[in-house]
Amino acid sequence: MALIVLYCIIPFYWMIVSSLRDPSQGRSTQFIPDPVSIANFKGVFSGQNNFGRSLINSLIVSGATTILTLLFGIVAAYALARLTFKGKGLVLWVIMACSMFPVIILIPPLLKMFSSTEPFQWFPRWVDTYQAVIVPYLSFGLPLAVWNLTAFFKQLPVELEQAAMVDGCTPGVAFRKVILPLAAPGVFTTAIIVFIGAWNEYLIALTFLQAADRQTATVAISKFTGTTGFDTPYGTIMAAGVIVTVPLLVAVLLFQRRIVAGLTAGGVK
Repeated sequence: MALIVLYCIIPFYWMIVSSLRDPSQGRSTQFIPDPVSIANFKGVFSGQNNFGRSLINSLIVSGATTILTLLFGIVAAYALARLTFKGKGLVLWVIMACSMFPVIILIPPLLKMFSSTEPFQWFPRWVDTYQAVIVPYLSFGLPLAVWNLTAFFKQLPVELEQAAMVDGCTPGVAFRKVILPLAAPGVFTTAIIVFIGAWNEYLIALTFLQAADRQTATVAISKFTGTTGFDTPYGTIMAAGVIVTVPLLVAVLLFQRRIVAGLTAGGVK
């Protein structure tokens, strides 16, 4: 286990060390930066990189994707967990099957649609808009949300809602005031996973967000030119990777108990 943990941690350690080297050191192989420099972090936010705007774009796209996924996913999962109808199991499996399509297969038809080219002239042009990436992200986030939350809602006793309705609550009020607070660990876990997935996605954002002021952080990093335009941007790219990755790692470490509780609660009967 120690070897596996070490294998997983070394890339992150190397990214941090490379980001703290002086830009003149290029691709040095020293395990400890000497001297320590923050020039790469300053270079990340230099004018030609436009990284600050890219971070805002990533936050907008990831936040909107997470909120919409939770809104639709909670309703769908609760219906699948509580309603009885023929083919409910098939519906759940079809939802999961939608997440199995490789991203590269979806990009060509979506690009034609969002570009309003034949035979999609009727569709509004969405290239270089936030919805051009939010909608495809939903197709991958929703199946995960529905699957995870359905298992979570199933393990909550239906008697809780019945007791609330005996006290005068409508089904909607019982769900909002009784069931939803109890499902908070599962909802929180789903939100974290969906947000991280949308934050780290690259291929869809690279295809549909072509304008410099619409690019997400992952796309902006791939187009870095360095601090001067002539130096090797290795250290700057590593510094940008630290800026993008460390907040997610901190969030996961701080809320790991909730995440684990949300992932395992649905399996408790």
